[in-house]
Amino acid sequence: MGKQDGREQPKTPLLQVDGLHAWYGAAHILHGVSVQVGRGEVVALMGRNGAGKSTTLKSIAALVPRREGKILFRGEDLARKAAHQIAQRGLGYVPEDRRIFTELTVLENLEVGRQPPRTWPDGTAVPHWTPEKLFALFPNLGEMPDRLGGRMSGGEQQMLTVARTLMGQPCLVLLDEPSEGVAPLIVEQMARTILQLKQAGIGILLSEQNLPFAQAVADRAYVLEKGQIVWSGAMAALAGDANVRRQYLGV
Repeated sequence: MGKQDGREQPKTPLLQVDGLHAWYGAAHILHGVSVQVGRGEVVALMGRNGAGKSTTLKSIAALVPRREGKILFRGEDLARKAAHQIAQRGLGYVPEDRRIFTELTVLENLEVGRQPPRTWPDGTAVPHWTPEKLFALFPNLGEMPDRLGGRMSGGEQQMLTVARTLMGQPCLVLLDEPSEGVAPLIVEQMARTILQLKQAGIGILLSEQNLPFAQAVADRAYVLEKGQIVWSGAMAALAGDANVRRQYLGV
């Protein structure tokens, strides 16, 4: 059982994952991972390379060969759903390797991700994204709507990947290493974007190694080590615990 610190878990989570196990072939990667994300909450999965952060996100999105456990999203069990069925229910996934369509333009990439508007259980509207709204959120993309994906910088591709996911009108976004390998200005813009999504009520579970970035955006954190949760609590508590940071994050 992992150590816990800081504030309580959200009482009515948007996403609740219990006892998640995952395998690649014979390799048992995740060992009973449990996480929660509330509406309008940003939660960071922290840990070293190979700790199981990305595998956790891929397992939730049904992108690993084999997984077991309970995955409740908006009260529905997704454990036996396929990846496209999960996306259709409003759970967005932004991969670390971007996976944009290099032969399509920015606008065409956005259209690929389009899904109908959604509502919350109380009948209020989930934020509805259009290309125009996304160009306001990502001004760089607004300057190049007809540019091919393959002719964009890594940071621009990262923004396009997030924007394409938002065209799916998600209630919650799984965000894999958003600050990895992009310029500092892009990292700052990504942090502002996450905070705007949070303010709009969208839940975010992000995999991250960059502690200052996680501190800037996350409410809570889980620390993974060898496919297990070894610490969970408020982001501020993790930032202030030098022993945990040194032992599990190497900082």
